[in-house]
Amino acid sequence: MRPKVVATDLDGTVIRSDGSISPRTRAALTTVADAGAMVVIVTGRPPRWLQGIAEATGHHGLAICANGAIVWDLHDERVVASYPLDLSTVRNVVASLRAEFPELGFAVESVDAGFGHEPTYRPRWATDEQTVVAELEALLSRPVAKLLARHEGLTADELLARARSVVTDELASLTHSSRDGLLEISAAGVTKASTLRALCAEHGHGPEDVIAFGDMPNDLPMLAWAGRSVAVGNAHPEVLQAVDEVTATNDEDGVAQVLERLF
Repeated sequence: MRPKVVATDLDGTVIRSDGSISPRTRAALTTVADAGAMVVIVTGRPPRWLQGIAEATGHHGLAICANGAIVWDLHDERVVASYPLDLSTVRNVVASLRAEFPELGFAVESVDAGFGHEPTYRPRWATDEQTVVAELEALLSRPVAKLLARHEGLTADELLARARSVVTDELASLTHSSRDGLLEISAAGVTKASTLRALCAEHGHGPEDVIAFGDMPNDLPMLAWAGRSVAVGNAHPEVLQAVDEVTATNDEDGVAQVLERLF
């Protein structure tokens, strides 16, 4: 049966290693929408990193951003819904993590105020002139969509495993989507799955109506919730073990191959 909802991650899933989205993948997503199915982009990216995505994918509807913390309207470029971290929770999480990892540097993705980081935090991507570099407390004046913690001496898998021993699920949701030591922290219970579930429910869809595509641990809740889950061939080993199907890699248009078969 054709799914009624197609939910897909971006980086490493439909975006190729060179940062592009192929014409084949764009055409496949357009075919899905033309068939009457709902297309939802579900990404760890903040809205500020979605410029050009609507044109590249052909999808001008809704995107779930920051691992579920923000629902973003790609057409009107506005926040539709948000599920931020409570600032007292941020402080508790930071205190717990710093006790375990004194070397951590922290950064903040705000719901509506962009990106800021501590002087000790080293971004792996180019920042713009709006980026605020300050001590963490000075960055906590606006609602926090996602708290980031970087450790220069650990892999992301190592950092996540150790962090989960000191920060419980009741306090915050922890995950990662990178190979180096970057931890991504959201409000308790907020994941790609929780926000996708709420969005689908608004349109009368349940998990049995959904096919989801992903490649990294931050995709695992979404892949577990969806009625059908697909990993691209370049996915993290944990993701490859968790899905119903493994398709070709992102560089081989793995998502498009599945959608062409279904639609």
